[in-house]
Amino acid sequence: MPSTDPDPAGRAAELAARIRHHDEAYHARGEPEIPDADYDALVRELRSIEAQHPEIVTADSPTQAVGAEVVGATFAPVEHRVPMMSLDNAFDADELRGWAERLARSLEREHADALEFIGEMKIDGIAMSLRYEDGRFVQAATRGNGKVGEDVTANVATIASIPHELVGAPPVLEVRGEVYMPNPTFAALNEAQEAAGKPRYANPRNTTAGSLRQKDPTITASRGLDFWAYQLGEVVDGPELERQSDALDWLGSLGFPVNPERRRLTGAAALAEFVVHWTEHRHDLDYDIDGLVFKLDDLGLQRALGSTAKAPRWAIASKLPPEERTTELLAIEVSIGRTGKATPFAVLDPVFVGGSTVQMATLHNDDQVRHKDVRPGDVVIVRKAGDVIPEVVGPVLAERPTDLPAWVFPSACPTCAEPLVRPEGEAHTFCVNAFCPARQQAQIDYFSSRAAMDIDGVGERTVALLIAEGLIADAGDLFHLDFERVGELEGYGQTSVDNMRAGIDAARSRPLASLLVGLGIRHLGPSGAEALARAFGHLDPIMAADAEAMAAVDGVGPTIAGSVAAYFADDRALALIEKFRSGGVNLVGPEVSASEQTLAGMAIVVTGTLAGFSRDEAADAIKSRGGKNPGSVSKKTAAVVVGESPGASKLTKATDLGVPILDEAGFVALLETGVVPGQPAEEPVSADEPDET
Repeated sequence: MPSTDPDPAGRAAELAARIRHHDEAYHARGEPEIPDADYDALVRELRSIEAQHPEIVTADSPTQAVGAEVVGATFAPVEHRVPMMSLDNAFDADELRGWAERLARSLEREHADALEFIGEMKIDGIAMSLRYEDGRFVQAATRGNGKVGEDVTANVATIASIPHELVGAPPVLEVRGEVYMPNPTFAALNEAQEAAGKPRYANPRNTTAGSLRQKDPTITASRGLDFWAYQLGEVVDGPELERQSDALDWLGSLGFPVNPERRRLTGAAALAEFVVHWTEHRHDLDYDIDGLVFKLDDLGLQRALGSTAKAPRWAIASKLPPEERTTELLAIEVSIGRTGKATPFAVLDPVFVGGSTVQMATLHNDDQVRHKDVRPGDVVIVRKAGDVIPEVVGPVLAERPTDLPAWVFPSACPTCAEPLVRPEGEAHTFCVNAFCPARQQAQIDYFSSRAAMDIDGVGERTVALLIAEGLIADAGDLFHLDFERVGELEGYGQTSVDNMRAGIDAARSRPLASLLVGLGIRHLGPSGAEALARAFGHLDPIMAADAEAMAAVDGVGPTIAGSVAAYFADDRALALIEKFRSGGVNLVGPEVSASEQTLAGMAIVVTGTLAGFSRDEAADAIKSRGGKNPGSVSKKTAAVVVGESPGASKLTKATDLGVPILDEAGFVALLETGVVPGQPAEEPVSADEPDET
């Protein structure tokens, strides 16, 4: 398509300047200012202009270079003996197939379907070169501009997964890979930040970059960084390797961590299938990827194809849909939740990110707004990973208009105009009016949701309408609903009314734990609710119990107990319970026999899809027998149950730790006997004992 820009040379120069700026921020300072997707858009536009106007291409164009010059570096420069090149990108299946077909033509093959590739994860971390001499780790260097990087040896030496001594290594071995921060580590780091009243870190990649640039290696050591090896650099007197897959296997045999998700693939169609799979399953991993990398597997063919000035011809990065983008922050508003918590949220100029169009994103609380210093009118970075609620990461300060005023948290509830109060020592602000319409509606929404009483036919819009029409004021009113009046409402025919009636009738027999969860008592979640229901057997003794008696229940503790006791000390709560009682709602807990507690004290992790259990049913089966169902694998895990399409990271962790792996039949046997198939019966390790990992 011909360029419509009246001054393509001027636009190209503007784009080149912006790209160089972001190259320097990303490669030289390790402080990227914009998401990869926005950077890619700038590069693609520049490439398009240069393709249409080749006469304006300059030797120093960012399209002809790798990274950025290391100027004013904090660490000593390191010259790469073999350049660390970047990769060309493919953004869809057509571009990926086009690349494969170009390779076939260059190699004088009839078509691309016979070519053999290796598919690897494109880890969202920091590219790193590790140098070994006579088997000893002597140097680590960043990519920099591809020719010269920075010496970060002292910091990288603190990463536990990187070997310091190699057995059977050649005289010189350069290993290339990616330093990254696992997502659980990042989450724990942010929890610690919040607990200390400090700002959250933006994302694992930026946090990794900052960790590697610490002047004190002990700080780097505390960050829990990890490493995947994916390529050879300089090798002197090494083995004769024929394939990239052989090289990765060899690196693994030397003790380097090599990503287990790599696959040998034949033909362009297999590449596309690999992309589809990981687009759907990227969040099964416990680390971030922003794409996939495909390489010709034959190292001889790689050498025959060679490289351009910037990238090897035999490899390409296939980018996955972006999970970070920039857009304008139009306004900051405050929502009121069921507990009265006032949560600021961003109203955004709509942007496509993480597979959907985002118009609103959370800002967590007042402290986070101030720490991030985001203001209406800013260009901001928005992040959405999978099903995670979109989040504003921070502003692009270079784009901020001058004299943009800071946002101030409101002092009054936007719904009822009552004061908003921030309790001493807490991070959140609350509307203290228990009868605030926003609180009441949010509470009924939650009560009806799948997380609580799971009432079909009663969604957020229905709740809002029933409140507006005066048919309900709280969750108890749902069980005394006048369905004749409901049928008179616009849009509610007989089928809708019958579905709503059936959903409410079904909810009357839900377990007591579901009702307790649905009450929305602060700090009380599903595990604590289940523990109370089993220990007391009925709602009435729970209501009559004091905090000390409830705290004595395993899995409850003083914080939950105090909150539950305070809730039932309120006359309005007692009145609500009477509505449930007169409405026929189940108040009886499960009968528990000691002989049924086959999994007492055992932690069982389930991954993948089981034929005979939904995810919730499997968790309930474990918990009802006294076990626990954590979301991650550790040394205290008694067994990992594996169904179809399991999470590879959980399987890898289980294998590394020697945790037993069961199929569905083994799971059923475990539920019945409490004995892990193939293991002798013994006293289980408590799931609450400290983990030694």
